[in-house]
Amino acid sequence: MDPLSDVLSVLKPHNYMSAGFDAGGDWSIAFPDQHGSIKCGAVVSGYCWLSVEGFAGAVRLDAGDCFLLPHGRPFRLASDITLSPVEASTVFSTARRGVVVLHNGGGDCFMVSSRFALTGNYADLLLRMLPSIVHIRKDSDLAALRWPVERMMQELRERQPGGFLIVQHLAHMMLIQALRQHLKEGLNGGVGWIFALADKQMGAAITAMHEDPAHRWTLQLLAERAGMSRSTFALKFKEAVGKAPMEYLTRWRMVLAADRLENSGDPVSAISLSLGYESESAFSTAFKRTMGCSPRQYGRGRKPISASNKERGAAYINQPEPLAAE
Repeated sequence: MDPLSDVLSVLKPHNYMSAGFDAGGDWSIAFPDQHGSIKCGAVVSGYCWLSVEGFAGAVRLDAGDCFLLPHGRPFRLASDITLSPVEASTVFSTARRGVVVLHNGGGDCFMVSSRFALTGNYADLLLRMLPSIVHIRKDSDLAALRWPVERMMQELRERQPGGFLIVQHLAHMMLIQALRQHLKEGLNGGVGWIFALADKQMGAAITAMHEDPAHRWTLQLLAERAGMSRSTFALKFKEAVGKAPMEYLTRWRMVLAADRLENSGDPVSAISLSLGYESESAFSTAFKRTMGCSPRQYGRGRKPISASNKERGAAYINQPEPLAAE
């Protein structure tokens, strides 16, 4: 798999809500803390304003615009951001997922949205490098994103057999296409593995590590994959990714190991060999240094709980069903 697919596979994004929202007149709705989930949405017609707690100002979303809210913070959607909001629970309390919620008669602003929980334990791998609001404007190259949005709108309005499963798959397409578009637009100044993928040379090195994490990679071999001298590659990689190449490789290996420890019955010895470690002790030392506890402790569920250990584990690569827009 490619690196983005690798990371999303480890994080296991689970879509637990997709719906439409059709609003009319003057309205303003406040949504509570989203408990670490990712919100992905698109305005199909009309416009609205979006504000997120901790983010200065508000963003106008026009028809064709898409947005991601990666951090799960409380947010507001409104026809006029100066209006006093009502709580989302009063609008969506009786609604069911997979439907279109009508508010104030509808007709002025229609959007579709999905919410994802990351069931893997390492959400910070993706989320910490994304801003509070990822705003993808309609004038971007959105053909690939527009199709799942329009198709989801159709599925929500014209409920047919199998529609729930189709909407689930469309939601994942929306999320990935939105991340792809943000990757393209974040080339100027973005630091992190996801932005580095858009650089041909850095992307080649990262892809090589993901394709074969057990390989005996050296700085020289990775520089050759990137078509650069070793010193230039090391400098550019750290500037682009925020980590040295070998540190990135070690942390990615430990992420894979942690996933195996949680979701397979493989012994530590087998996991260490599959990731390129000749001895179990060398693997255990690297794992404890990165994740804050030994592999066996991790596998038994005794993960570190201190703030420092949690930060070390979460920063390994780069430092129910409320409805509609809820």
